[in-house]
Amino acid sequence: MVTFILNNEQISTGKPAGSSLLDFIRYDMGLTGTKTGCREGDCGACTVLVGTTDGSRVTYKSAVSCLMPLGNAHGKHIVTIEGINTGHLSHIQNAMVDNGAIQCGFCTPGIVMSFVAESLSGGKTTRESAIASVSGNICRCTGYKSIERAADDITAALANRNSDDPVKWLVEQHQLPGYFLTIPERLAAIPEQTEAVPERIEAIPDQTEAHKERIEATTDSLPTISGSPAAAEKGVRIAGGTDLMVQKGDALAESDIVTFSNRKELKGIEVRDGSCIIGASVTISEAGQSEVINKYIPEITSIIRLIASEPVRNMATIAGNIVNASPIGDMSVMMLALNADVTIEGPGKSRTLPLRKLFLGYKKLDLGGEEYMRSISFEYHPVPPLFSFEKVSRRTHLDIASVNSAMQLCVTGDIITECHLSAGGVSPVPLYLEKTRLFLTGRPVSADVVLQANAIMQEEIAPISDARGSAEYKRLLLRQLLLAHFLKLFPERINLTIDQL
Repeated sequence: MVTFILNNEQISTGKPAGSSLLDFIRYDMGLTGTKTGCREGDCGACTVLVGTTDGSRVTYKSAVSCLMPLGNAHGKHIVTIEGINTGHLSHIQNAMVDNGAIQCGFCTPGIVMSFVAESLSGGKTTRESAIASVSGNICRCTGYKSIERAADDITAALANRNSDDPVKWLVEQHQLPGYFLTIPERLAAIPEQTEAVPERIEAIPDQTEAHKERIEATTDSLPTISGSPAAAEKGVRIAGGTDLMVQKGDALAESDIVTFSNRKELKGIEVRDGSCIIGASVTISEAGQSEVINKYIPEITSIIRLIASEPVRNMATIAGNIVNASPIGDMSVMMLALNADVTIEGPGKSRTLPLRKLFLGYKKLDLGGEEYMRSISFEYHPVPPLFSFEKVSRRTHLDIASVNSAMQLCVTGDIITECHLSAGGVSPVPLYLEKTRLFLTGRPVSADVVLQANAIMQEEIAPISDARGSAEYKRLLLRQLLLAHFLKLFPERINLTIDQL
């Protein structure tokens, strides 16, 4: 049984855990304020709040319910547009009305819920953060300027918000119904799920052999929980679900799944014995908000904004992005540049290998059907190295890369003492540029050295022409990204003439 609180009602359901939360909300519960749009996490019309117990409090984040397996709602507080009704318009709803930010109204519930998520965040709300909170919401009527003006009014209304306890403050301001204050105690009374490990991954009907391989080491395929395999039910292993729910949503809707998104032992980011260890079910948003990661990569907040929308980042896991095995996986490319290792658990044993050796070929991993990824780790230097991530896509934000690249450097004086370099979109796998990084190591930072490194890099890559650009175009893009790394990190040392460019 999946048990959770939907608005102010505790729900227990035996529906397949692989069905979408969106369909349960609309068709089982009749809450039609949450709209069905793209079903791919792009439009934001189905955005809801997901509240998770954090000690004595509940932390709320936005999520697209079309990509959320029903099983992932267990033990959570799910809030739809109906669940914020106080009998009058809130400051968010008033701001939308007063600024003409509502026309056909189809997208409005999702936009409102994204703004509510921002109002419940612990940080200070600024115009920029308010607008960023609706980055995953598409509106084809307003032209967005009226929504931006609404964001200005919402920012002003939250100027005196108590960031230590935003839920209580919003209830006291009559912006949220009072039942929100009862949620921590009610969630604490819901027992944790106790599914055991599936003995094998059950094939989803009508899948190709290539996709079967992908399912066996699938997006968001994460460590199993403890339990007797003999008692296990067969099912697809899934965590965030942000890829599988797009690719095989209809098949999953009739399937039982084994969900790992709530496993506390797989959460958390810590520094131990000189390594930063990231649990396999840590989400991309959690990585971007981590003090540990921010200390090591000061630009991580701006980097993260290049990867999907906020509701999707709140669901998608770093390990899921890796085991998806996409040649242009943003997190894979970043972790390769950090020279990360992955810890793999299997029946009766565990093993650790460099991330670059996990990728065997297009969508193929060194990961057996009974194995799973437990964590990702990288060496955590006392003095953080230099780090750069660059990405080119048709849209700046919320788009899949044509080519992406990351680089980590340690420099003493003018000499590169350590280098790790990666690229996506130029090979069947996320590529660790071994020859290029060996060439750069021990050499001075200069324009000539960078251009020589590019010549070596061009021999390492093997791009193909596809919908995101020709092979020649991708070679040019990666060249420019290599230059961008050095120009960003060493603006005073890299001087390139027009002829060199």
